[in-house]
Amino acid sequence: MTTTAKGRSRRAFLGGAGATLGGIAVLGVDGVLPGGRAWASPEESAPPGAAPVAAWFPRQDPALVERVVAVSHVDLDAVRELVEARPELAKAQWDWGYGDWESALGAASHTGRREIAELLLRHGARPTLFSAAMLGQLEVVRAFVAASPGIQATPGPHGIPLLAHARAGGEPAAPVVAFLEQVGGADGGPAAAPLPEGEERRYVGSYRFGPGARDLLEVAVGRFGLALARAEGTPRGLTHLGDHTFHPAGARSVRVRFEVAGEAAVAVTVHDPKLLVRARRTPARAG
Repeated sequence: MTTTAKGRSRRAFLGGAGATLGGIAVLGVDGVLPGGRAWASPEESAPPGAAPVAAWFPRQDPALVERVVAVSHVDLDAVRELVEARPELAKAQWDWGYGDWESALGAASHTGRREIAELLLRHGARPTLFSAAMLGQLEVVRAFVAASPGIQATPGPHGIPLLAHARAGGEPAAPVVAFLEQVGGADGGPAAAPLPEGEERRYVGSYRFGPGARDLLEVAVGRFGLALARAEGTPRGLTHLGDHTFHPAGARSVRVRFEVAGEAAVAVTVHDPKLLVRARRTPARAG
């Protein structure tokens, strides 16, 4: 079978003999798939039994990105398994919603997981002000603040302040905690507007904005208070700003506003900064 120049170029780009993507056979040298099945050029259709190339290629598998960031909060063994197989995952970042980006190292930094942070750094994670604070690297934190006065007020993932990262580092980070307390401004600023006890029930429920199965916003009380999620999505904590208005965790410029009539919300809108969606409360299902 004749191999075209275009086919040779494609093979070189995909990585040579027996190349795989996430366990999927892609293409071998001289247009041969592992197992001896020929596939000479992009103009030809894939042979029977050949798996299609994933839609996310040539980017990282989003499922692996989400997983490495998630387990970097808590699970050293899971992180090690992932980054030893794919070191590039040590640099991975995930948007939990509304631009709340978090890296694997960012996850380990605000949870105080020193071993996970050090493992990620050995595999190529990019150090940050937040990882330095948790790891107790006082001179690094000092240098950041000296170079960019006021940077200590910049929040980390989920809106978690720099001082909280330092406190998560425990005793080794105590000098960083003392420094940040002395400098000031690293504690996250003014506290959220208090939400009266029991007020959450006004907002809890399902809100529909379209006919699709996922065209639904779910508001519930989670581990850290009121949270909002699209159907089948990750819940985002809501910070109360007053007047039935909130912002999602890690996205201070986004506004979630509830329209309340009587004792309950009848609709919710999301603005970023313009109106993105308006959803109306759905009738409660009978238990």
